[in-house]
Amino acid sequence: MSYNILVVEDDTEIREGISIYLKNQGYCVFGAENGREGLEQMEKQQIDLAIVDVMMPVMDGIAMTMKLREKYDFPVIMLSAKSEDIDKITGLDIGADDYVTKPFVPLELMARVNSQLRRYARYHKAREEKTADEELYAVGGLELSEKQVSVTVDGRPVKLTPLEFRILALLLKNAGRVFSAEEIYERVWNEKAVNTDTIMVHIRNIREKIEIDPKNPKYLKVVWGIGYKIEKEGLGR
Repeated sequence: MSYNILVVEDDTEIREGISIYLKNQGYCVFGAENGREGLEQMEKQQIDLAIVDVMMPVMDGIAMTMKLREKYDFPVIMLSAKSEDIDKITGLDIGADDYVTKPFVPLELMARVNSQLRRYARYHKAREEKTADEELYAVGGLELSEKQVSVTVDGRPVKLTPLEFRILALLLKNAGRVFSAEEIYERVWNEKAVNTDTIMVHIRNIREKIEIDPKNPKYLKVVWGIGYKIEKEGLGR
């Protein structure tokens, strides 16, 4: 199938260059010069993946990604001339799925695009194949519904990014079992683990959202030197 890719980049040369590579691979490409224009394109077109520059006038990539995550769950790949870890963490914190530092090799970016689209397609196919009795999971006051794609803690709705939801679903469906960062990556991303640093960031974000006291978690526990798990109800109290 043909996917619709949105390229949001204020540098015309870079935007057009990315668009050429994408079109050569059979993708339908839409462009925007800033975050505001990017959001407007989403209202007009069915977007399957967005490539978003961080530094842009009018509305930057961070603000745009935060806004789009209120409605959309398609993959977002962020572009930035900055290479500091804090910038990568910021991008992941607000819902980006991947991060590419400028200058980049076009073929590497294309590989990232293809990989994200494969994951996204598998994720939606898996969701559609779930049966009704597999869709609701709970431990204590923590509840996750795959059918509704929702999470609540003591009845309070919790807003997670698509990747955070998938990680929490994996751990909650296997409550009590410890998963290494590598295993979480391979089960959620559906490919061999190449960089598990992002797992720590996503785990931290999930904790901030589901725990009353993230420093003394009730549900999402670290098993030092091994990995992470959702504590079974009644354990570790």
